[in-house]
Amino acid sequence: MKYLTDIPNLDGVKVLVRVDFNVPIQNKVVTDDFRIRVAMPTIDFLRSKGARLILISHIESIFDENPSLAPVADYLKKKGLPVTFIKNIVGAYEASEQLKDGDIVLIENIRENDGEKKNDIKFAKQLATLADIYVNDAFSVSHREHASICAITQFLPSYAGLQLQKEIENLSAAFDPSHPFTFILGGAKFDTKLPLINKFLTSTDTIFIGGALANDALKARGCEIGQSKTSNGTTDISGIINQSKVMLPADVVVQDHSIKEVGLNGCIGSIEKSDMIFDAGPATVNALKDKINSSKFILWNGPLGLFEKGFTQGTEDLAKLIATRTEEGVGDGVRSIIGGGDTLSAISKLGIEDKFTFVSGGGGAMLDFLAQGTLVGIQALENSKA
Repeated sequence: MKYLTDIPNLDGVKVLVRVDFNVPIQNKVVTDDFRIRVAMPTIDFLRSKGARLILISHIESIFDENPSLAPVADYLKKKGLPVTFIKNIVGAYEASEQLKDGDIVLIENIRENDGEKKNDIKFAKQLATLADIYVNDAFSVSHREHASICAITQFLPSYAGLQLQKEIENLSAAFDPSHPFTFILGGAKFDTKLPLINKFLTSTDTIFIGGALANDALKARGCEIGQSKTSNGTTDISGIINQSKVMLPADVVVQDHSIKEVGLNGCIGSIEKSDMIFDAGPATVNALKDKINSSKFILWNGPLGLFEKGFTQGTEDLAKLIATRTEEGVGDGVRSIIGGGDTLSAISKLGIEDKFTFVSGGGGAMLDFLAQGTLVGIQALENSKA
């Protein structure tokens, strides 16, 4: 795979850059700029070399049927960048011809085009006419077989951006970790995460299963979980739930914010059929503290509670523990790698993004890379013959 720094000359070169500017927006204002900030080293590098940039990204919103990247363009302008916002691909052709060295064009939501999600060859050819080379700096969507990630590499010389390179290098450290190694996995959907758990059972010292995943595990042990959320499907997890390395919550927080502790049989005590589990409790966090404080390598993806319902305490307490361990253990080679959308929201709220060894911008992409060692977007760059 070729990297951005391998390009000998960028002066006057038009560069199509796939970024991930899928950021939360309220009242037309960006409310969390993490994904924009991690793309800035690539943007700044290209501009410093005299390149002319055409940025493409998608954006989604559960609050807006027609989400727009216009607020992102406004954000970039306020940061002093010479950005022209273009509403469609057709308008981008003329705008790209008028670019000067260091200028930037940002094209509206790439997923408004039917060919994007279909990985359509014709659409990829259209995109390719905008530029001289292509750079993928969107690790967080590089598990998607979309035109701006995969098909585009057939038509332009293709390179990995600086953030994509950092993601690969840092996440790859999990394949040969220092020990003790603690892996914390939250969120939901056991069917997609079971291969990852099976893979890391051999290399980790502890795998903590939290979030809605823990409900599945408790249920598989024959425990009462009431009305708690579980994964859809019939994934067989009997092979992992009683493994000595697998750790489950010691207590939970239910819908009325009361705390229910683990019983002698390994089940959470006093769970009623009407209860819903929404978060990990303080005993769970304390148990994790002991593991984290003895760990040399900590890998975390996914929240311990239902963030959107306001059950954030467990996740935030865990984030503080890992941040403290990382800071105190720098001289001893302690490393922490974290990722996942709600996980990022927690550390952003706490203002501790810089307290970890590496913060991945990927949620699903991070998990897929850890499970497979690659992504379709990475393979597309590796196989590019343009």
